Amino acid sequence: MGYRDYDRSHRMAAGPESLTLSSDPAFLGDPARLNPEQLVVMAASSCQLLSFLAVAARARLDVRDYRDDATATMAESGAAQPMRLDEIVLRPRIVLAPDPRTGAPSEDRVRHLVEVAHRECFIANSLATPVRIEPTVTFVDQATFTA
Repeated sequence: MGYRDYDRSHRMAAGPESLTLSSDPAFLGDPARLNPEQLVVMAASSCQLLSFLAVAARARLDVRDYRDDATATMAESGAAQPMRLDEIVLRPRIVLAPDPRTGAPSEDRVRHLVEVAHRECFIANSLATPVRIEPTVTFVDQATFTA
């Protein structure tokens, strides 16, 4: 049995949840299954979300929506040793409603809070791979937006 022949599917559990994973299709894995590289990106995205929501709550921001289009790059040539993710890019789209008493915070303030959240993110702080944040901030009228 050689490199091409073995099954890359495997089950992993954390607490009550379990997943069937595989390797990336570039490494002959099942494209219908999540792979470890995707889990790292998901962990970075989830941690940034939770860190930002905590920072935003302390700053009394009214966050109405937060969606991330997270990606990562990894050279497949094998030229870089050891092989690793080159970069993770998080692109959160943050929608806020203005405070009825104080109005909307400035976009610069929200971007600063995104950076504070990034500094507080345990996952980003644990990775050797750089994590870059490219937020988009939108403000909506409190009366017209329903999540």
